[in-house]
Amino acid sequence: MQQDAVEVPARLVEEQIRWNGSTGRAWIEQLPAQAADYLARWDLRRDGPALHGAAALVLPVVREDRTPAVLKLQLRDEESEGEAPALRAWAGRRGVVALLDADDRDGTLLLERLDESRSLGGLPDAMAGVQVIAESLARLTADPAPPGIRRLGDIAAGLLDDAPELLPELADPEQRRLLERCAAAVREVAGEPGDRLLHWDLHEENVLAPREGSPRSEPWVVIDPKPLAGDPGFDLFPAIKNRFEADQVLRRFDLMSEVLGLERERAAAWTLGRVLQDCLWELEDGEDRMPDTHVVVAEALLTLRT
Repeated sequence: MQQDAVEVPARLVEEQIRWNGSTGRAWIEQLPAQAADYLARWDLRRDGPALHGAAALVLPVVREDRTPAVLKLQLRDEESEGEAPALRAWAGRRGVVALLDADDRDGTLLLERLDESRSLGGLPDAMAGVQVIAESLARLTADPAPPGIRRLGDIAAGLLDDAPELLPELADPEQRRLLERCAAAVREVAGEPGDRLLHWDLHEENVLAPREGSPRSEPWVVIDPKPLAGDPGFDLFPAIKNRFEADQVLRRFDLMSEVLGLERERAAAWTLGRVLQDCLWELEDGEDRMPDTHVVVAEALLTLRT
């Protein structure tokens, strides 16, 4: 069917060029043609304005059988390439968005449509949101990751290799010592990275309500995994950062650790690994200080290390 050409939102263009440079620009340039190809190939009709995050264009569509869905087009990279295998493994169960079709060559996905206007971030009580995320993570990480998913062990090894080179870029020696302690905590657990299927990016805006009329019984559905095979402790940090409150760091950490049945000290080490990962990225981008939130989280969790 003939459909209007897809216009790429300016903010998505900016984000792609910012994060991916010439590769992102080339992907943006071919995106309208890619969208038109999949709309025709999968017999989809546009059904609303385009949505987007920093990494993907999402088009509300209707399938030939009148089922509402969304077409997700994204630049295939090491984070997104595991999304389809993970969604196949979860198979629309355990409160995860259902995968309706996929092209593994470029990472294009056809997904169950949810209510993008109602996310977990709309809950007045942030701790109630943390409870939902904890229960979701307990379900998601119940099984081993399928073959081919990137591994936490490799990521941890990379962090430990990069830390000595990048930490001297920190302007504050106290922050340098703090991140060195984070690296030491990761080093203690790096030999046992785990094998569970992790989401990696489970924050409030990646949990949506089902659309009106959906057959789903769950009140909340998880979207947008960046899958890893590893220890569930590496999945806790996003919910600690959501609507950040310094005096809730340990309360949130303990709630999630308890719901997931995690050993507290080990989970703290892997959460410190997320602090280290974020800060090394900041240093690579030319920053010379830790974000204030990361300082608070690191100091709180290091008190749990014996």
